[in-house]
Amino acid sequence: MSVRGRRPGRAGPGDGVAAAVERAPRIDAVPRCLQPLARVLARVNRAMTAVGMLALVAAACVLTSSVVSRYFLHASTDWQDEAAVFCLVGATFLCGASVQELRGHVGIEALAVLLPPAADRARRALVDLLCLAFCAFFAWKSWALLHEAWVDGQTTSSSWAPPLWIPYGLMATGMTLLALQLVVQAGTSLRALRPPGPQTERAR
Repeated sequence: MSVRGRRPGRAGPGDGVAAAVERAPRIDAVPRCLQPLARVLARVNRAMTAVGMLALVAAACVLTSSVVSRYFLHASTDWQDEAAVFCLVGATFLCGASVQELRGHVGIEALAVLLPPAADRARRALVDLLCLAFCAFFAWKSWALLHEAWVDGQTTSSSWAPPLWIPYGLMATGMTLLALQLVVQAGTSLRALRPPGPQTERAR
């Protein structure tokens, strides 16, 4: 890609995506025992990204029809509002692992600049482990809510009354994928803390 004509210090339209891709760990940096999981997650994440895009388009169409029907026909829009919320919940949670694969979530890079490389690697490993613990707990609670909503036949309180296992199922699936992605990245961060072996030094 040519950078001719770009002013120094200015980011181009694709620089954010390119930087996120550069932050994604290479498959050879992942521990060997986690490489099969990393490959499967990469394929699943691409599929979930496509599903998330379709969900956003569906939510936009539903909300547009809701505004039109409410303004011109004075019709009830309970089902449209909840359908849009369900689509947005699905897009948010199902795409979480895909964003994490690129380390595209909001983060503070001030410490990464100030800390020495070894300390920054330790910081990243600690953050990955803490995020993994939180997301694993979130996933477990989401599966518990899904089971409770399925067994009890819980629905929303609106006149449409869709079953609550739908959003809980989307939450549980998305958080499980995110937790698995963090397993891969935490393993990669912990591996980076190990001193290079003789083979690595000879390769350099």
